[in-house]
Amino acid sequence: MSMMRKLALVGVLVVAWTGLGSGQSASDRGILDRIRAEGLQHSQVEKVFSMLTVEIGPRLTASPAHKRAAEFVRAELASYGLDNPRLDPWQFGRGWSLEKLTLELVEPRYMPLVGYADGWSASTSGEIVATPVFIGGKTPEQVDAMRAQLKGAIVMTQPMMANFVRKDRPNPTADDYAPNSAAYATSVGQAGRGRGAGAGPTPAQRIAQTLKNAGAGVLLKPSIGEHGTVFVTGRDGGPGAVPSITLSGEHYNMIARSLERPGVQVRVRVNVQGRFYDNDGGNAYNVIAELPGTDPVLKDEVVMIGGHLDSWHTGVGATDNADGSATAIEAMRILKAIGARPRRTIRVALWGGEEQGLLGSKAWVQQHLAGDANAAARAKFDTYFNIDNGTGKIYGWYLQNNTEALPIFDSWLEPLKSLGAKRNTIEPVGSTDHLSFIDAGVQGFNPVQDYVNYDIRTHHTNMDTEDRLDMNDIKQAAIVMATYAYNAANLDRKIPSKK
Repeated sequence: MSMMRKLALVGVLVVAWTGLGSGQSASDRGILDRIRAEGLQHSQVEKVFSMLTVEIGPRLTASPAHKRAAEFVRAELASYGLDNPRLDPWQFGRGWSLEKLTLELVEPRYMPLVGYADGWSASTSGEIVATPVFIGGKTPEQVDAMRAQLKGAIVMTQPMMANFVRKDRPNPTADDYAPNSAAYATSVGQAGRGRGAGAGPTPAQRIAQTLKNAGAGVLLKPSIGEHGTVFVTGRDGGPGAVPSITLSGEHYNMIARSLERPGVQVRVRVNVQGRFYDNDGGNAYNVIAELPGTDPVLKDEVVMIGGHLDSWHTGVGATDNADGSATAIEAMRILKAIGARPRRTIRVALWGGEEQGLLGSKAWVQQHLAGDANAAARAKFDTYFNIDNGTGKIYGWYLQNNTEALPIFDSWLEPLKSLGAKRNTIEPVGSTDHLSFIDAGVQGFNPVQDYVNYDIRTHHTNMDTEDRLDMNDIKQAAIVMATYAYNAANLDRKIPSKK
Protein backbone atom coordinates (compact mmCIF):
# COMPACT_ATOMS: atom_id res chain seq x y z
CA MET A 1 0.00 0.00 0.00
CA SER A 2 1.39 3.42 -0.94
CA MET A 3 2.08 6.05 1.73
CA MET A 4 -0.70 8.28 0.37
CA ARG A 5 -3.25 5.44 0.62
CA LYS A 6 -2.10 4.68 4.20
CA LEU A 7 -2.56 8.31 5.23
CA ALA A 8 -5.98 8.40 3.60
CA LEU A 9 -7.01 5.26 5.51
CA VAL A 10 -5.86 6.78 8.80
CA GLY A 11 -7.91 9.89 8.00
CA VAL A 12 -11.00 7.77 7.37
CA LEU A 13 -10.53 5.98 10.70
CA VAL A 14 -10.15 9.25 12.58
CA VAL A 15 -13.27 10.64 10.93
CA ALA A 16 -15.13 7.46 11.86
CA TRP A 17 -14.15 7.82 15.49
CA THR A 18 -14.86 11.56 15.51
CA GLY A 19 -18.29 11.21 14.01
CA LEU A 20 -19.82 7.78 14.53
CA GLY A 21 -17.57 6.06 17.07
CA SER A 22 -17.77 8.91 19.54
CA GLY A 23 -21.55 8.64 19.66
CA GLN A 24 -21.68 12.42 19.86
CA SER A 25 -25.06 13.96 19.00
CA ALA A 26 -26.09 17.54 18.35
CA SER A 27 -27.35 17.60 21.95
CA ASP A 28 -23.88 16.57 23.15
CA ARG A 29 -22.27 19.34 21.14
CA GLY A 30 -24.63 21.81 22.76
CA ILE A 31 -23.58 20.54 26.20
CA LEU A 32 -19.92 20.97 25.27
CA ASP A 33 -20.57 24.58 24.26
CA ARG A 34 -22.29 25.14 27.61
CA ILE A 35 -19.33 23.58 29.46
CA ARG A 36 -17.07 26.15 27.83
CA ALA A 37 -19.41 29.06 28.53
CA GLU A 38 -19.95 28.09 32.17
CA GLY A 39 -16.24 27.61 32.77
CA LEU A 40 -15.30 30.94 31.23
CA GLN A 41 -18.16 33.11 32.48
CA HIS A 42 -19.05 31.73 35.92
CA SER A 43 -15.85 30.10 37.16
CA GLN A 44 -15.36 29.46 40.87
CA VAL A 45 -11.79 28.18 40.67
CA GLU A 46 -10.34 31.26 42.36
CA LYS A 47 -12.57 30.78 45.42
CA VAL A 48 -11.55 27.11 45.79
CA PHE A 49 -7.88 27.67 44.98
CA SER A 50 -7.56 30.59 47.40
CA MET A 51 -9.21 28.65 50.20
CA LEU A 52 -6.77 25.79 49.76
CA THR A 53 -3.64 27.92 49.46
CA VAL A 54 -4.21 31.28 51.19
CA GLU A 55 -6.49 30.34 54.07
CA ILE A 56 -5.62 26.68 54.72
CA GLY A 57 -2.09 26.62 53.32
CA PRO A 58 0.11 23.51 53.15
CA ARG A 59 -1.83 20.26 53.52
CA LEU A 60 0.47 17.52 54.78
CA THR A 61 -1.33 14.18 54.81
CA ALA A 62 -3.20 13.45 58.08
CA SER A 63 -2.39 16.89 59.49
CA PRO A 64 -5.19 19.12 60.83
CA ALA A 65 -4.76 21.31 57.73
CA HIS A 66 -5.30 18.35 55.41
CA LYS A 67 -8.41 17.29 57.34
CA ARG A 68 -9.72 20.87 57.14
CA ALA A 69 -9.12 20.94 53.39
CA ALA A 70 -10.93 17.61 52.95
CA GLU A 71 -13.92 18.87 54.95
CA PHE A 72 -14.01 22.09 52.92
CA VAL A 73 -13.96 20.18 49.63
CA ARG A 74 -16.70 17.79 50.79
CA ALA A 75 -18.89 20.76 51.74
CA GLU A 76 -18.14 22.50 48.45
CA LEU A 77 -19.10 19.45 46.40
CA ALA A 78 -22.27 19.11 48.45
CA SER A 79 -23.16 22.75 47.77
CA TYR A 80 -23.07 22.02 44.02
CA GLY A 81 -25.76 19.36 44.48
CA LEU A 82 -23.57 16.37 43.64
CA ASP A 83 -24.58 12.98 44.98
CA ASN A 84 -23.11 11.39 48.09
CA PRO A 85 -20.23 13.80 48.84
CA ARG A 86 -18.21 12.08 51.54
CA LEU A 87 -14.93 11.69 53.36
CA ASP A 88 -13.53 8.24 52.65
CA PRO A 89 -11.12 7.20 55.45
CA TRP A 90 -8.09 5.00 54.97
CA GLN A 91 -5.30 3.92 57.30
CA PHE A 92 -2.22 6.11 57.13
CA GLY A 93 -0.48 6.65 60.48
CA ARG A 94 0.48 9.71 62.46
CA GLY A 95 -0.11 13.23 61.25
CA TRP A 96 2.40 16.00 61.94
CA SER A 97 2.77 19.75 61.92
CA LEU A 98 5.73 22.04 62.52
CA GLU A 99 5.29 24.28 65.58
CA LYS A 100 8.66 26.05 65.71
CA LEU A 101 11.96 26.19 63.83
CA THR A 102 15.10 28.13 64.73
CA LEU A 103 17.96 27.85 62.25
CA GLU A 104 20.79 30.38 62.57
CA LEU A 105 24.50 30.78 62.09
CA VAL A 106 25.84 32.47 65.25
CA GLU A 107 29.62 32.28 64.64
CA PRO A 108 31.78 33.54 62.99
CA ARG A 109 28.90 36.01 62.41
CA TYR A 110 25.15 36.08 62.85
CA MET A 111 23.03 35.04 59.88
CA PRO A 112 19.56 33.51 59.57
CA LEU A 113 19.76 30.32 57.52
CA VAL A 114 17.28 29.19 54.88
CA GLY A 115 16.02 25.73 55.66
CA TYR A 116 13.03 23.67 56.78
CA ALA A 117 12.40 20.76 59.09
CA ASP A 118 11.67 17.60 57.15
CA GLY A 119 8.13 16.26 57.30
CA TRP A 120 7.50 14.20 60.44
CA SER A 121 10.81 15.32 61.94
CA ALA A 122 11.23 14.52 65.61
CA SER A 123 11.72 17.49 67.93
CA THR A 124 15.10 18.50 69.30
CA SER A 125 15.70 18.46 73.05
CA GLY A 126 15.29 22.22 73.17
CA GLU A 127 17.78 24.57 71.55
CA ILE A 128 21.13 23.23 70.38
CA VAL A 129 24.05 25.64 69.88
CA ALA A 130 27.19 23.87 68.71
CA THR A 131 29.88 23.47 66.09
CA PRO A 132 28.50 21.10 63.46
CA VAL A 133 30.12 17.70 62.98
CA PHE A 134 30.70 17.09 59.26
CA ILE A 135 30.45 13.45 58.07
CA GLY A 136 29.71 14.06 54.37
CA GLY A 137 31.49 11.49 52.21
CA LYS A 138 32.59 9.28 55.11
CA THR A 139 32.11 5.50 55.09
CA PRO A 140 29.87 3.68 57.57
CA GLU A 141 32.99 2.46 59.38
CA GLN A 142 34.39 5.98 59.69
CA VAL A 143 31.10 7.30 61.02
CA ASP A 144 30.86 4.46 63.52
CA ALA A 145 34.31 5.40 64.85
CA MET A 146 32.99 8.93 65.57
CA ARG A 147 30.16 7.86 67.93
CA ALA A 148 31.53 9.84 70.86
CA GLN A 149 31.39 13.06 68.79
CA LEU A 150 27.89 12.42 67.52
CA LYS A 151 25.90 12.31 70.76
CA GLY A 152 23.69 15.42 70.92
CA ALA A 153 25.55 16.94 67.96
CA ILE A 154 24.46 18.98 64.95
CA VAL A 155 25.54 16.60 62.17
CA MET A 156 26.04 17.61 58.54
CA THR A 157 25.38 14.35 56.75
CA GLN A 158 26.20 15.01 53.08
CA PRO A 159 29.09 16.35 50.99
CA MET A 160 28.78 19.90 49.73
CA MET A 161 26.07 20.28 47.09
CA ALA A 162 27.57 20.50 43.62
CA ASN A 163 24.88 19.07 41.35
CA PHE A 164 21.98 21.47 41.62
CA VAL A 165 18.85 20.65 39.62
CA ARG A 166 18.88 23.06 36.69
CA LYS A 167 16.60 21.49 34.11
CA ASP A 168 12.84 21.13 33.80
CA ARG A 169 11.43 18.14 31.98
CA PRO A 170 10.69 18.80 28.29
CA ASN A 171 7.14 19.28 27.09
CA PRO A 172 5.80 16.70 24.60
CA THR A 173 3.72 19.39 22.90
CA ALA A 174 6.76 21.55 22.08
CA ASP A 175 7.82 21.71 18.42
CA ASP A 176 11.39 20.64 19.22
CA TYR A 177 10.43 17.79 21.58
CA ALA A 178 12.53 14.63 21.37
CA PRO A 179 10.31 11.53 21.70
CA ASN A 180 10.30 9.81 25.09
CA SER A 181 12.49 12.45 26.76
CA ALA A 182 9.80 13.65 29.22
CA ALA A 183 9.92 10.46 31.24
CA TYR A 184 13.22 11.30 32.93
CA ALA A 185 11.45 13.25 35.68
CA THR A 186 8.88 10.57 36.39
CA SER A 187 8.76 6.95 37.46
CA VAL A 188 8.48 5.75 33.86
CA GLY A 189 11.55 3.80 32.83
CA GLN A 190 13.16 3.85 36.26
CA ALA A 191 12.67 0.19 37.19
CA GLY A 192 15.58 -1.94 38.29
CA ARG A 193 17.34 0.65 40.40
CA GLY A 194 16.49 -0.79 43.81
CA ARG A 195 18.37 -3.39 45.79
CA GLY A 196 17.13 -6.95 45.77
CA ALA A 197 15.48 -8.54 48.77
CA GLY A 198 18.01 -9.79 51.28
CA ALA A 199 20.84 -7.60 49.95
CA GLY A 200 21.29 -6.00 53.36
CA PRO A 201 21.27 -2.35 54.40
CA THR A 202 22.85 0.23 52.12
CA PRO A 203 25.79 2.34 53.34
CA ALA A 204 23.38 5.24 53.83
CA GLN A 205 21.07 3.07 55.93
CA ARG A 206 24.00 1.88 58.05
CA ILE A 207 25.09 5.47 58.67
CA ALA A 208 21.52 6.47 59.56
CA GLN A 209 21.34 3.65 62.10
CA THR A 210 24.65 4.70 63.64
CA LEU A 211 23.44 8.28 64.00
CA LYS A 212 20.26 7.09 65.69
CA ASN A 213 22.09 4.71 68.03
CA ALA A 214 24.64 7.38 68.93
CA GLY A 215 21.90 9.85 69.87
CA ALA A 216 22.73 12.60 67.35
CA GLY A 217 20.98 15.88 68.20
CA VAL A 218 19.84 16.94 64.73
CA LEU A 219 20.76 16.16 61.12
CA LEU A 220 21.41 18.80 58.43
CA LYS A 221 21.45 18.01 54.71
CA PRO A 222 21.57 20.22 51.58
CA SER A 223 18.78 20.82 49.09
CA ILE A 224 19.28 20.15 45.40
CA GLY A 225 17.49 23.44 44.68
CA GLU A 226 19.32 26.57 43.62
CA HIS A 227 18.89 30.24 44.59
CA GLY A 228 17.35 29.47 47.97
CA THR A 229 14.90 26.93 46.61
CA VAL A 230 14.61 24.16 49.18
CA PHE A 231 13.20 20.77 48.21
CA VAL A 232 11.74 19.21 51.36
CA THR A 233 9.95 15.91 51.88
CA GLY A 234 10.22 13.56 54.88
CA ARG A 235 8.77 10.51 56.58
CA ASP A 236 7.82 9.33 60.06
CA GLY A 237 10.88 7.68 61.52
CA GLY A 238 9.02 6.43 64.57
CA PRO A 239 10.21 6.49 68.20
CA GLY A 240 13.83 7.53 68.66
CA ALA A 241 14.17 9.12 65.21
CA VAL A 242 16.76 11.87 64.89
CA PRO A 243 15.39 15.37 64.07
CA SER A 244 16.23 16.38 60.50
CA ILE A 245 16.43 19.62 58.52
CA THR A 246 17.05 20.43 54.86
CA LEU A 247 19.07 23.61 54.22
CA SER A 248 19.37 25.58 51.03
CA GLY A 249 22.35 24.17 49.15
CA GLU A 250 24.16 27.50 49.21
CA HIS A 251 23.86 27.91 52.99
CA TYR A 252 24.85 24.31 53.63
CA ASN A 253 27.95 24.78 51.46
CA MET A 254 28.79 28.06 53.22
CA ILE A 255 28.87 26.33 56.61
CA ALA A 256 30.88 23.41 55.24
CA ARG A 257 33.50 25.75 53.76
CA SER A 258 33.75 27.64 57.05
CA LEU A 259 34.41 24.36 58.88
CA GLU A 260 37.30 23.64 56.48
CA ARG A 261 39.14 26.89 57.27
CA PRO A 262 41.66 26.56 60.08
CA GLY A 263 41.13 28.83 63.05
CA VAL A 264 37.52 29.73 62.16
CA GLN A 265 35.01 29.14 64.96
CA VAL A 266 31.70 27.95 63.53
CA ARG A 267 28.56 27.63 65.65
CA VAL A 268 24.96 27.03 64.61
CA ARG A 269 21.76 27.37 66.62
CA VAL A 270 18.95 24.87 65.92
CA ASN A 271 15.59 24.22 67.51
CA VAL A 272 12.91 22.00 65.91
CA GLN A 273 9.55 21.52 67.59
CA GLY A 274 6.87 19.49 65.85
CA ARG A 275 3.58 17.96 66.92
CA PHE A 276 2.33 14.49 66.06
CA TYR A 277 -1.36 13.61 65.71
CA ASP A 278 -2.72 10.10 66.21
CA ASN A 279 -6.12 10.81 67.80
CA ASP A 280 -8.09 9.87 64.66
CA GLY A 281 -7.16 6.22 64.59
CA GLY A 282 -4.35 6.86 62.12
CA ASN A 283 -6.81 7.80 59.38
CA ALA A 284 -6.29 10.08 56.42
CA TYR A 285 -9.08 10.94 53.99
CA ASN A 286 -10.03 10.96 50.35
CA VAL A 287 -13.03 13.05 49.23
CA ILE A 288 -15.55 11.45 46.85
CA ALA A 289 -18.75 12.60 45.10
CA GLU A 290 -20.77 11.64 42.00
CA LEU A 291 -22.86 12.95 39.15
CA PRO A 292 -25.14 9.93 38.51
CA GLY A 293 -25.49 8.36 35.09
CA THR A 294 -28.85 8.42 33.35
CA ASP A 295 -28.68 5.65 30.75
CA PRO A 296 -30.61 2.55 31.94
CA VAL A 297 -27.90 0.27 30.56
CA LEU A 298 -24.75 2.33 31.21
CA LYS A 299 -25.50 4.28 34.41
CA ASP A 300 -23.63 1.81 36.63
CA GLU A 301 -20.44 2.26 34.61
CA VAL A 302 -18.06 4.89 35.96
CA VAL A 303 -15.85 7.60 34.51
CA MET A 304 -13.67 9.12 37.22
CA ILE A 305 -11.68 12.35 37.52
CA GLY A 306 -9.42 13.56 40.30
CA GLY A 307 -6.16 14.83 41.70
CA HIS A 308 -4.40 14.88 45.03
CA LEU A 309 -5.38 17.30 47.77
CA ASP A 310 -2.35 16.81 50.01
CA SER A 311 0.90 18.74 49.68
CA TRP A 312 4.25 19.14 51.38
CA HIS A 313 4.58 21.64 54.19
CA THR A 314 7.00 24.38 53.14
CA GLY A 315 5.20 26.27 50.37
CA VAL A 316 1.42 26.20 50.09
CA GLY A 317 1.14 23.38 47.55
CA ALA A 318 -0.15 25.73 44.84
CA THR A 319 1.20 23.93 41.77
CA ASP A 320 1.37 20.57 43.54
CA ASN A 321 -1.54 20.19 43.65
CA ALA A 322 -4.05 22.86 44.67
CA ASP A 323 -4.42 23.85 41.03
CA GLY A 324 -5.17 20.25 40.05
CA SER A 325 -7.65 19.86 42.91
CA ALA A 326 -9.38 23.10 41.94
CA THR A 327 -9.51 21.86 38.33
CA ALA A 328 -11.28 18.60 39.21
CA ILE A 329 -13.65 20.32 41.65
CA GLU A 330 -14.54 23.01 39.11
CA ALA A 331 -15.08 20.42 36.37
CA MET A 332 -17.74 18.75 38.51
CA ARG A 333 -19.32 22.09 39.38
CA ILE A 334 -19.54 22.97 35.69
CA LEU A 335 -21.21 19.69 34.78
CA LYS A 336 -23.76 19.99 37.56
CA ALA A 337 -24.41 23.70 36.90
CA ILE A 338 -25.26 23.20 33.22
CA GLY A 339 -27.58 20.28 33.98
CA ALA A 340 -25.42 17.68 32.22
CA ARG A 341 -27.03 14.23 32.19
CA PRO A 342 -24.18 11.83 31.37
CA ARG A 343 -25.02 8.29 30.33
CA ARG A 344 -22.41 6.88 32.71
CA THR A 345 -21.79 8.06 36.27
CA ILE A 346 -19.02 10.64 36.64
CA ARG A 347 -17.18 10.41 39.95
CA VAL A 348 -14.62 12.82 41.41
CA ALA A 349 -11.93 11.97 43.96
CA LEU A 350 -9.51 14.24 45.79
CA TRP A 351 -6.79 12.00 47.19
CA GLY A 352 -4.69 12.16 50.32
CA GLY A 353 -1.25 10.60 50.71
CA GLU A 354 -0.12 11.04 47.10
CA GLU A 355 3.13 12.60 48.24
CA GLN A 356 3.95 9.58 50.40
CA GLY A 357 3.58 7.11 47.52
CA LEU A 358 0.08 7.40 45.98
CA LEU A 359 -1.27 5.95 49.24
CA GLY A 360 -4.79 7.40 49.17
CA SER A 361 -5.57 6.32 45.62
CA LYS A 362 -3.95 2.93 46.24
CA ALA A 363 -6.14 2.40 49.31
CA TRP A 364 -9.29 3.32 47.38
CA VAL A 365 -8.40 1.15 44.40
CA GLN A 366 -7.53 -1.77 46.64
CA GLN A 367 -10.92 -1.54 48.36
CA HIS A 368 -13.07 -0.86 45.30
CA LEU A 369 -11.34 -2.13 42.14
CA ALA A 370 -8.47 -4.54 42.74
CA GLY A 371 -8.55 -8.32 43.06
CA ASP A 372 -11.11 -11.04 42.48
CA ALA A 373 -13.61 -9.60 44.97
CA ASN A 374 -13.91 -6.43 42.85
CA ALA A 375 -14.07 -8.06 39.43
CA ALA A 376 -17.63 -6.86 38.79
CA ALA A 377 -16.82 -3.26 39.76
CA ARG A 378 -13.70 -3.38 37.63
CA ALA A 379 -15.73 -4.56 34.63
CA LYS A 380 -18.00 -1.53 35.02
CA PHE A 381 -15.15 0.96 35.43
CA ASP A 382 -14.41 2.92 32.27
CA THR A 383 -11.47 5.26 32.86
CA TYR A 384 -9.79 7.64 35.30
CA PHE A 385 -8.58 11.13 34.34
CA ASN A 386 -6.03 12.44 36.85
CA ILE A 387 -4.41 15.87 37.02
CA ASP A 388 -0.96 16.40 38.52
CA ASN A 389 2.67 16.60 37.25
CA GLY A 390 2.83 20.18 36.01
CA THR A 391 0.77 23.32 36.13
CA GLY A 392 -1.16 25.70 33.90
CA LYS A 393 -3.28 24.80 30.89
CA ILE A 394 -3.99 21.26 29.76
CA TYR A 395 -2.22 20.95 26.41
CA GLY A 396 -3.16 17.32 25.78
CA TRP A 397 -2.94 13.89 27.40
CA TYR A 398 -0.34 11.20 27.89
CA LEU A 399 -1.93 8.12 26.32
CA GLN A 400 0.14 5.47 28.18
CA ASN A 401 0.96 3.81 24.83
CA ASN A 402 -2.75 3.23 24.11
CA THR A 403 -2.88 3.56 20.33
CA GLU A 404 -6.54 2.49 20.29
CA ALA A 405 -7.53 5.55 22.34
CA LEU A 406 -5.48 8.05 20.33
CA PRO A 407 -8.06 8.90 17.62
CA ILE A 408 -10.77 9.33 20.27
CA PHE A 409 -8.66 11.64 22.41
CA ASP A 410 -7.56 13.58 19.33
CA SER A 411 -11.15 14.15 18.22
CA TRP A 412 -12.08 15.44 21.69
CA LEU A 413 -9.06 17.75 21.83
CA GLU A 414 -9.61 19.37 18.43
CA PRO A 415 -12.38 21.83 19.48
CA LEU A 416 -10.37 22.72 22.61
CA LYS A 417 -7.40 24.02 20.65
CA SER A 418 -9.00 27.44 20.51
CA LEU A 419 -8.54 27.49 24.32
CA GLY A 420 -4.84 26.61 24.14
CA ALA A 421 -4.87 22.82 23.86
CA LYS A 422 -2.16 21.53 21.52
CA ARG A 423 -1.86 17.78 21.02
CA ASN A 424 -1.93 14.41 22.74
CA THR A 425 1.09 12.17 23.01
CA ILE A 426 1.10 8.39 22.85
CA GLU A 427 3.82 8.32 25.52
CA PRO A 428 3.30 7.24 29.13
CA VAL A 429 3.89 9.32 32.24
CA GLY A 430 4.28 8.13 35.82
CA SER A 431 4.68 9.33 39.38
CA THR A 432 1.07 10.13 40.20
CA ASP A 433 -2.33 8.67 41.05
CA HIS A 434 -3.41 7.33 37.66
CA LEU A 435 -0.83 4.57 38.17
CA SER A 436 -2.92 3.12 41.02
CA PHE A 437 -5.71 2.51 38.52
CA ILE A 438 -3.44 1.13 35.82
CA ASP A 439 -1.95 -1.29 38.35
CA ALA A 440 -5.48 -2.59 39.05
CA GLY A 441 -6.05 -3.28 35.36
CA VAL A 442 -8.19 -0.30 34.39
CA GLN A 443 -7.51 2.81 32.31
CA GLY A 444 -5.77 5.84 33.79
CA PHE A 445 -4.53 9.03 32.11
CA ASN A 446 -2.79 12.26 33.13
CA PRO A 447 -2.58 15.48 31.08
CA VAL A 448 0.37 17.27 29.56
CA GLN A 449 0.74 20.68 31.22
CA ASP A 450 3.47 23.33 31.55
CA TYR A 451 6.78 22.34 33.18
CA VAL A 452 8.62 25.66 33.03
CA ASN A 453 10.04 26.23 36.54
CA TYR A 454 8.14 23.21 37.82
CA ASP A 455 10.94 20.70 38.35
CA ILE A 456 13.60 23.27 39.24
CA ARG A 457 11.54 25.70 41.30
CA THR A 458 8.14 24.64 42.68
CA HIS A 459 7.77 20.85 42.82
CA HIS A 460 8.07 19.92 46.54
CA THR A 461 9.70 23.24 47.44
CA ASN A 462 9.29 26.36 49.56
CA MET A 463 8.63 28.24 46.31
CA ASP A 464 5.36 26.45 45.55
CA THR A 465 3.19 29.52 46.07
CA GLU A 466 0.24 31.26 44.44
CA ASP A 467 2.60 33.52 42.44
CA ARG A 468 3.34 30.63 40.07
CA LEU A 469 -0.18 30.41 38.65
CA ASP A 470 -2.67 32.17 36.41
CA MET A 471 -6.35 31.60 37.28
CA ASN A 472 -7.22 31.65 33.58
CA ASP A 473 -5.08 28.55 33.08
CA ILE A 474 -7.00 26.67 35.78
CA LYS A 475 -10.27 27.74 34.15
CA GLN A 476 -9.07 26.26 30.86
CA ALA A 477 -7.95 23.04 32.55
CA ALA A 478 -11.35 22.64 34.23
CA ILE A 479 -13.13 23.05 30.89
CA VAL A 480 -10.88 20.41 29.30
CA MET A 481 -11.38 18.03 32.24
CA ALA A 482 -15.17 18.47 32.18
CA THR A 483 -15.21 17.95 28.42
CA TYR A 484 -13.23 14.73 28.55
CA ALA A 485 -15.26 13.38 31.47
CA TYR A 486 -18.54 14.12 29.70
CA ASN A 487 -17.39 12.73 26.35
CA ALA A 488 -16.13 9.52 27.96
CA ALA A 489 -19.35 9.14 29.95
CA ASN A 490 -21.40 9.45 26.73
CA LEU A 491 -19.29 7.32 24.42
CA ASP A 492 -21.20 4.37 22.93
CA ARG A 493 -18.61 2.01 24.39
CA LYS A 494 -15.90 2.26 26.99
CA ILE A 495 -12.56 3.73 25.91
CA PRO A 496 -10.70 0.79 24.39
CA SER A 497 -7.90 -0.75 26.41
CA LYS A 498 -4.29 -0.78 25.33
CA LYS A 499 -3.43 -3.87 23.27
